[in-house]
Amino acid sequence: MGQVATNPIVALIGFLALIFLLLFLIAKWKWHVFLALLIPLVLFGIIPGIEQNNFIKAFENGFGKTLGKIGVVIVLGSVIAEALKRTKAINVITQSVIGFVGKKRMPLALTITGFILGIAIFSDVAYVILNPLIHSVASAANTGIATMSIGLVGAVQLTHAIVPPTPGPLAAAALVGADIGKTILFGGFCCLLGSLAGWAWGKWIAAPRIKTLPNKEFDIDLLTTKPSTRSILNSYAPIVIPIVLIALHSVAKFYLNDGSALKPILTYLGWPVVALSIGVWLAFRMIKNKEDKKESKSSWIEEGLRASAMILVVTGLGGSLSEILKGTPVVDYIVDFFRSYNIPSIVLPFIIGIIGNMVTGSTTVGVITAASIAAPMLGSLGLSPEAAMLSGASGSVIIKYVNSSYFWVCTSLSGLSVKDAIFGYGGATLVGGITSFLAVCLFWTLGLI
Repeated sequence: MGQVATNPIVALIGFLALIFLLLFLIAKWKWHVFLALLIPLVLFGIIPGIEQNNFIKAFENGFGKTLGKIGVVIVLGSVIAEALKRTKAINVITQSVIGFVGKKRMPLALTITGFILGIAIFSDVAYVILNPLIHSVASAANTGIATMSIGLVGAVQLTHAIVPPTPGPLAAAALVGADIGKTILFGGFCCLLGSLAGWAWGKWIAAPRIKTLPNKEFDIDLLTTKPSTRSILNSYAPIVIPIVLIALHSVAKFYLNDGSALKPILTYLGWPVVALSIGVWLAFRMIKNKEDKKESKSSWIEEGLRASAMILVVTGLGGSLSEILKGTPVVDYIVDFFRSYNIPSIVLPFIIGIIGNMVTGSTTVGVITAASIAAPMLGSLGLSPEAAMLSGASGSVIIKYVNSSYFWVCTSLSGLSVKDAIFGYGGATLVGGITSFLAVCLFWTLGLI
């Protein structure tokens, strides 16, 4: 495919204008991210010096190639999330974590619960579902709501942003060509450290300074009911089995010989489309009554499709942006800048993720934007796809504040003032994101990613 632009000045100015307009349309005029990304891309194509034919080919190839890799997987992940919510599997997971950690360590138990649930469902949904439990356990422990909620808020957001098969990180991994198994393994470890850092922030720094009390209207049913071993296994299976299969796919890819009879089996079962399809089947096996079985065949699927629609189109446009940038000299300019000032290349996607999230308020937009811009530069920067994706994802959770829907969901349901929420919840995502990024840097320095 030919060059989209050959004049470096035209390409650089056009790229900067595109990014500025994208952020302006979202932050100032509150446009939906789909139009806010599409319009600047279309306008970029009519800048003098842009080869329109090559631009159109890059746009179409980038969009189609990206969704071809990940589109079905994103939908399947959303369907699993819907099924976990409708079958009350989330409640069972929460109960099992509380039983393992103990009621006396409820803030830590809720943080670990958030870490697990963020892998499977959207952060906003997870908090809404857990909100009654957060109030009830805070009331039972006679403590402030911040003590129970801060670690959870940070943990849910971290795994939602960083660990596949959540749709955002899945899309980002596809954009940069990252191995999903390695991304899950190292991203999960980085998130765990970040989640514990957010819990520590809440326990020792933020919560003691926030006096908001819980709403006493909520009951404590989730604490008085002990789930059976079978229900626990069934509830975890739709999350754990796909992750294990995807991880085995990576193991087979890198460590098994081509002549091994096991390699094609693990490679196919660990293909994300197959692995997530198995997850959907496992989730739907938990349906108990006839009415839910009837709804699961239509309305549940429709809800999953509806939830994944925005991510699909934004991911496709992100692929278009990445493909267009490959055809311009902008990549060389940015790489030369980092080399001239001896800035570690791992910092670039991290900064882009921060900017994307802080301006748009969307973690998903932040991680996808970071992956889209970093993807064409990986070879020149000396970054692996996994390092770039995890770096950008870590930045995309910094910092959650008043332009984030997740911030307002957590703030309104918990009853915290805006000032306390920025300090407590914003602080948890800041500390968690930085800690996760430092772990990514360590793995990258050691050559593990």
